[in-house]
Amino acid sequence: MNALVTVLAAYLIGSVSFAVMMSRVFSLPDPRSYGSGNPGATNVLRTGKKLAALFTLLGDAGKGAFVVWLAQVLSDRLQLSSEVIEAVALAVFLGHLYPVYHRFQGGKGVATAAGIFIALHWPFGLALIAVWAAVLAVSRVSSLAALCGAFSAAPLAYYFFGLSTKTLLVFCIALLLIWRHRSNIMLLLAGRERRVRGSDGENTLNR
Repeated sequence: MNALVTVLAAYLIGSVSFAVMMSRVFSLPDPRSYGSGNPGATNVLRTGKKLAALFTLLGDAGKGAFVVWLAQVLSDRLQLSSEVIEAVALAVFLGHLYPVYHRFQGGKGVATAAGIFIALHWPFGLALIAVWAAVLAVSRVSSLAALCGAFSAAPLAYYFFGLSTKTLLVFCIALLLIWRHRSNIMLLLAGRERRVRGSDGENTLNR
């Protein structure tokens, strides 16, 4: 029973959309109504409100990290096995992708996945963040950086964890990340994907 309740609680926490929340706090339009339509930090950034985008990024990553960390801390008291903790990690990620509070219309999961991976095993998480950051710095294309990180996740997981349930968890999350970016893949192939802009005035809602 403890395992079931913990997994359900993880899903409900994952369903909290910081993009929607921060948009309301900063009096911005619903992030699902402009740009890519994705309730995530990159789309919030298109409003030009960098602080709102930063809080969205930290919130989405933080909820993933917090839920996994808390499950690990309480594992002895609640008698949660490592497999249950991995189920908790998947549940909070699925909550972000398909949030019950927002008609199951969630984000693409990059920041939440990063938080989960940091909490699971910080060297592995940092390795993936390094891949993402390097690709983003060179290409300035957020979706390309996310996809490169997703494709790198399983090989890196095998390096760190070998053949294990933790590697299987990472593989599942990576597949979901790629699936959620399927429209971006088509845009990348067509050469029409948006770039992340700096402070040059091009981060506007009509982009």
